[in-house]
Amino acid sequence: MSIRILVTGGTFDKEYDELTGRLYFRDTHVPDMLRRGRCRLEVSVDTVMMVDSLDLDDEGRGEIVRRVGDAAERAIVVTHGTDTMVETAAALAAAKLDAKTVVLTGAMVPYAFGSSDGLFNLGSALSFVQVLPPGVYIAMNGQHFDWNRVRKNRIGGVFEAIP
Repeated sequence: MSIRILVTGGTFDKEYDELTGRLYFRDTHVPDMLRRGRCRLEVSVDTVMMVDSLDLDDEGRGEIVRRVGDAAERAIVVTHGTDTMVETAAALAAAKLDAKTVVLTGAMVPYAFGSSDGLFNLGSALSFVQVLPPGVYIAMNGQHFDWNRVRKNRIGGVFEAIP
């Protein structure tokens, strides 16, 4: 099975500027994460954009939907900021890409910090995208959720199912 990873930025790929104390984007960490995780899957990585999800607008979401729709692969992982991940998942679901399994994932802590949940979340997303039926899902904290039955718990710092 061939898997396409679409990178969109988010905390997942942020870097820390020690001089200014600010977070910023440079390049995606996904290839390094795949190497460190000893990934043995057939994976293609494309950077769509590098933005904080709070700055992602409808035009950006439209580009993500277009790139998922245009991908030859049926298994797609989208790295995304956690703040608006559910909104992008809704846009993907509305596009009715029925033949594809799309899993969005992200991180609460930047990968560059070393204590990030990003590597675990990416590995989980890669596993889930291989076994879930076509549809749109979010994979965080070792769990997968239907796109319309999940929310970010900002107090607990985790994603949780909506009953």
